[in-house]
Amino acid sequence: MAFGRGAKMDGRRPSSPSSSMCTTTTVVVFVALCMVGAWMMTSTTVFPVEPTSNKKSEPIEVSTSNKKTEVKDQRAEVGFGETDEAAKSGSVSSEKFEDTDNNDNVPDESHSNRDAPEEEKFPENTMEKPVEMAEEKESPKEKEDSKDSFDDANGKSEGQSAKEGGVTGQSGDEEEKITTDNDVEKSDGEKKEDQEGKSEDDATEQPQIEEKVEESGEKEPAAKANEAAESKNEKEAQAASKSSGDEITYSWKLCNSSAVTDYIPCLDNEKAIKKLHSTKHYEHRERHCPAEPPTCLVPLPEGYKRPIEWPKSRDKVWYSNVPHTKLAEYKGHQNWVKVSGDHLLFPGGGTQFKNGALHYIDTIQQALPDIAWGKRSRVILDVGCGVASFGGYMFDRDVLTMSFAPKDEHEAQVQFALERGIPAISAVMGTKRLPYPSRVFDVIHCARCRVPWHIEGGKLLLELNRLLRPGGYFVWSATPVYQKLPEDVEIWNAMSSLTKSMCWKMVKKTKDTLNQVGMAIYQKPMDNNCYEKRSEDSPPLCKETDDADAAWNVPLQACIPKLPIGPSVRGSKWPEMWPQRLEKTPFWIDGSRVGVYGKPANEDFEADYAHWKRVVSKSYVNGMGIDWSKVRNVMDMRAVYGGFAAALRDQKVWVMNIVPIDSADTLPIVYERGLFGMYHDWCESFSTYPRTYDLLHADHLFSKLKKRCKLLGVFAEVDRILRPEGKLIVRDDAETISELESMAKSLQWEVRMTYAKGKEGLLCVQKTTWRPKEIEASM
Repeated sequence: MAFGRGAKMDGRRPSSPSSSMCTTTTVVVFVALCMVGAWMMTSTTVFPVEPTSNKKSEPIEVSTSNKKTEVKDQRAEVGFGETDEAAKSGSVSSEKFEDTDNNDNVPDESHSNRDAPEEEKFPENTMEKPVEMAEEKESPKEKEDSKDSFDDANGKSEGQSAKEGGVTGQSGDEEEKITTDNDVEKSDGEKKEDQEGKSEDDATEQPQIEEKVEESGEKEPAAKANEAAESKNEKEAQAASKSSGDEITYSWKLCNSSAVTDYIPCLDNEKAIKKLHSTKHYEHRERHCPAEPPTCLVPLPEGYKRPIEWPKSRDKVWYSNVPHTKLAEYKGHQNWVKVSGDHLLFPGGGTQFKNGALHYIDTIQQALPDIAWGKRSRVILDVGCGVASFGGYMFDRDVLTMSFAPKDEHEAQVQFALERGIPAISAVMGTKRLPYPSRVFDVIHCARCRVPWHIEGGKLLLELNRLLRPGGYFVWSATPVYQKLPEDVEIWNAMSSLTKSMCWKMVKKTKDTLNQVGMAIYQKPMDNNCYEKRSEDSPPLCKETDDADAAWNVPLQACIPKLPIGPSVRGSKWPEMWPQRLEKTPFWIDGSRVGVYGKPANEDFEADYAHWKRVVSKSYVNGMGIDWSKVRNVMDMRAVYGGFAAALRDQKVWVMNIVPIDSADTLPIVYERGLFGMYHDWCESFSTYPRTYDLLHADHLFSKLKKRCKLLGVFAEVDRILRPEGKLIVRDDAETISELESMAKSLQWEVRMTYAKGKEGLLCVQKTTWRPKEIEASM
């Protein structure tokens, strides 16, 4: 060949066109593979999000560890309690009705989702699954249906949540956002349904995905194995969760208190009580909270059992749950409580109604038909309630009773009431106002309540006057009404003089012939005319600077607050009849003020109620596997308008609505609806016995509390008041949800459901009977 020699000289063969192309292709493929590999490594950790509104696009950071992933969302912020002008300028309205904590900008989900432009509501992780996102465009119908997804923790948007800001870090169909401890129980078919996006039309089926523990009543072997592994070592039980890469260890110990299983930190503070200079006004029964909230756990009584369900619990409870017999010995002849084998029996009697509370209740209405139980009179206060049989039988007349009595005056009386499923708190009429707003109770009742109303200028009766609604009734059943002993006559004369000077009119004095007791019924005036015509200003009218609604740690005042003037002022007229008052916007709430969530107050109220009706119906009642027949005592730890409680009306429960002291003062609205509640500071313990609530609900509470106190102490308080097998439902920001979940796991609580979308999260956990063995050092 012509080129044979040349080839031998340099040891190379001349390149042909085909070999040159092959070499070039190899190089290109190699470079491309390198580039794809580099892209894949970077794209699994950070990817951009489409900008929301006018905000600049920011990356979303995703952890790829086995922990839950936190996704940072750029949700439009909404200021609470701001007018439109204030929202634009950054200033906050000064209306008292508004939320006092406007810096959180954590609105109720329904309000933020409805008000924000669509692109601000659910920013999609467009680079998360490039192929699927390119092929599957969200239809206008789907986009519209996604609005209320987090509101209800339900429906199609839950199925889509992996793409809309849910937990990521896994690939493909494994990016399911709703997480429960029962995933191991689901069949492959069920898991596949969980992982697929569903339309809003499937919302009725979706709740089955969220929670299934109580439907079966038993756990699968895998779940049992997990429990056994968790309880194998107590150190593991006391510890351990990881957050943001740092390990947080919780070491729990039993409380070391002489109250043992009945420990109430703010009522059993022996050091503070010993330092009191006087107990003349029951100062030793008032609240004296420790400087630092306890972080210990209250032990269970030996042999503790699941409480008997309502309504059977009204008649009997397990003795082992409330192992106290002194009251049965002391008050058994009055049919308060009796011991019978493993049970404590409650015949329904009381000091003034030995033959039953229901007959006594009906006697009051027969004497004064205008009292109209369950219609005109819906919310009442029972002072010195004993075991609260009066309030327990008031449920038969569709009346809600706030009962209270001091701790230990009659052993465990309030604890008996709560174990029976009857609302009550431990409190005393001492030196401070009761934790309720003014002019909210339709009726106040006292049956031998052992309160000296007539002494010291009538200071204690004047506190009832503050609480009683204008036109409301005070029912007083006590020996001075119907006995003629010298002491009784003296008290009756003093009370007659005092009530007359307060402009209370005695509308009825009658006798219950069956129980052989008498009662006097007084009515508070509707206006100030009588006050202005008094010959003596005694008791005096309160100063204009005195806020009658201020009730947290406020000393009692021996004065009469002036009644509201004007047709649009709260208290100037009686609420709607029950049950209409539950749903109707109170007449004194209008668009002239800004509501808690930023809308005109009347619209805010209506939107809040619509939101909670939807959430309760779709998620809480039908979506979490909660057996509501086992739920009786419920607390809303941050109630706002009482919408959550109102939405539970069809359930056989009662709800204690708590308005935190640093929140907007919306508690009068709760009462106007025919519901009840009280003020409280969650940096302190609540005035109730341990193990008294079946379900606690907290909507954006804990994230606010973190600014004022440590969450560990608050969670220990939650553990104290929640019954074993009781549920805690929390809606809050994702960071707070993660903290609370870690604490719950350290207590060996069962995580029933977790859910998150961007910065917002939902958690449902169930308390167990686990208690640590170690006792803390002396308190």
